Parts: sequence; C-alpha cells; structure tokens
Amino acid sequence: MRAALLAEEPLVRWDWVRDHQDEIVTRFWQHVTLTVVAVGIGFVLAMAMALVSVRWRRAYPAFTGVSGVLYAIPSLALFGILIPFYGLGFRTAEVALVSYTLLILLRNIVAGIDGVPEAVREAADGMGYEGWRRLVSVDLPLALPTIVAGLRIATVTTVGLVTIAALVSAGGLGTFIDDGLGRDFPTPIVVGAVLSVLLAITFDLFFVGVEWLLTPWARAGRRQARGRAS
Repeated sequence: MRAALLAEEPLVRWDWVRDHQDEIVTRFWQHVTLTVVAVGIGFVLAMAMALVSVRWRRAYPAFTGVSGVLYAIPSLALFGILIPFYGLGFRTAEVALVSYTLLILLRNIVAGIDGVPEAVREAADGMGYEGWRRLVSVDLPLALPTIVAGLRIATVTTVGLVTIAALVSAGGLGTFIDDGLGRDFPTPIVVGAVLSVLLAITFDLFFVGVEWLLTPWARAGRRQARGRAS
C-alpha cells in the first residue's frame, strides 16, 4: 500500500510550493546567512593563520595539522560533539561549518602568496615595498586568483554542508529535505535540493566575477597571449 501511494505521488506538487512560498524564502535566506557567516569567519581566521605562517614558517605545519584534523571529522560526528557545548541551533552549526573552511582557505592563501615570482618581490623591495607593505601592496593582490579559488571551493562546500546543519535545528534548505525524508514526501526534498544546487552555482559564478573584477592584469595577460597566438 505504501509503495503504491509513493508511486502515485508526483515528484513536485506545485500547490505545496505555492502554499509554502514564504517559508521557502525564509529557509533560502537562512541558508545564505549560514554560508556567508561561516565562510566570512573562516576567511578571517585562515588569513590570520596564513600571515603568521608566511612570517614564521614553523607555524604552518601546526596550523594545517589542526585544520586537517577538523576537516577529517565527519560532519554528523562533529555536530554531535558540539551539541553538549553549544546546544542546538545557529552557534553549533557555525562552529562546525567554520571548521571545515579553514584547511581549504589556509592552503590557498599561503599557496597564492608563495606563488608570487621572486623577481617581482625583488623589484618591489627595490622600490621600497618591504615587509608588510610589500605583502599588502604586492603579494596579496598577485595572490588573489588562488585566494578566490579557495573561496569558491570553500563556499560551494559549505552550501552543501549547511543542508546537514538542519539536523541541529539551524534552519536552511536542508529543513525541507529532512522533512520530506521523514514523511516520504518528495516535493520538499526536490525544492531543498534544487535550490541548494542553484545557490552553489550562484556563489561559484559570483566568485568568478569577483576574480574578473579584481585582477585586470590577468585579463590583459590573456589578451596579449591570444594576440601572440593569432
């Protein structure tokens, strides 16, 4: 009987979507907020660790070691560990989500800074850009493509992890997926999954645009390379 009912249930019931428009919008923005806050905090922490690592190289293995351990913990297990300390809700979700961004962002920031050509650094030193001034004015701008690539990966990954955060009552689109699975009702599952995918694609395209805007020299280099090739 249950199988027959499931077979008769349409994949999407548009009347349900229409009746739950306000909740869909609310859950969507909860998902966006959870993602942006986690990546934002993770980026600040990773940038601080990266700058310390660039100055004192011995700190880098320690930072990546701790970040790697956090990244390796399964998400459900990490949520379970955090619940006794923070309870259910936003804080538990954010602590876990931030933890998963650190390794990706830290590695990309350090790799981007290390990828600045030595000749460029020597020229900057010769012009008086030394120490932190060179780092801010020369190294970080040239490292932007690699840093933005890390942000893209971390953000898209976080969008997916936020769907699991619904299990700790943090909200987001995962609430629909959890509800649909609990009731054998496919419509909220489809709504939550499709909107999560669209959100991940939107964030990815956003960072592509950010990189394009912030690295005009890279565009000029590509144009010159195409001109030589033609």
